[in-house]
Amino acid sequence: MIRFEQVGKRYPNGHVGLHELSFHVRRGEFLFVTGHSGAGKSTLLRLLLAMERPTSGKLLLAGQDLSQITTAQIPFLRRQIGVVFQNHQLLFDRSVFDNVALPLQILGLSKPDIAKRVGAALERVSLSDKAEQYPADLSTGQQQRVGIARALALEPKILLCDEATSALDPQTTGQVLQLLAEINRELKLTIVLITHEMDVIRRVCDRVAVMDGGVIVEQGAVADVFLHPQHPTTQRFVLEAEHVDESE
Repeated sequence: MIRFEQVGKRYPNGHVGLHELSFHVRRGEFLFVTGHSGAGKSTLLRLLLAMERPTSGKLLLAGQDLSQITTAQIPFLRRQIGVVFQNHQLLFDRSVFDNVALPLQILGLSKPDIAKRVGAALERVSLSDKAEQYPADLSTGQQQRVGIARALALEPKILLCDEATSALDPQTTGQVLQLLAEINRELKLTIVLITHEMDVIRRVCDRVAVMDGGVIVEQGAVADVFLHPQHPTTQRFVLEAEHVDESE
């Protein structure tokens, strides 16, 4: 579904965001991408959304070369990618239904189609009974579920989660991750979860890719990487995750 082939990104000020990055995400996979601040996670996300272009290499999304995409093609590309952000970015003067419907309204879908998609998305995240309420009436976890529903309403091929659990308490984090795991399993939706919180994903993700300095320093099955971390960066993450477990 996603393939980076020696992708590099150098900024005008000389900073290198990515160094000849090569890895892939299989269709239907739940991939966890982690790394400390400055590792290149945000650059990776911006390239996938065509907010920036690679300086070198080739980036393929569902067979489409994003390094060659035209400006006119970008809106169509972004319809194929649902994004869930850390702060959910809801409009507090709109109801839950209207928040989920907003991107569909922008796309010009008919009212019956919007109602059908929004209803299905809210049912998927167990918020059908909250459709007429407002974000301020919801818990933080429910607000994040609205953000997930809004992304799902686009019927995307890929779901990108950018630090989607960082602002949540441990219990709510577990609930949101379990929801994402169910979505991945039941819809066969490709999910890329980008976060620095390595301790939160061991039970839900298929594979992990650890970034440092704009490259992937280690990747593999989550269980293998946790049990036998090879790179110093991964070893530090595993130790941090173990400390979190001991403190809970």
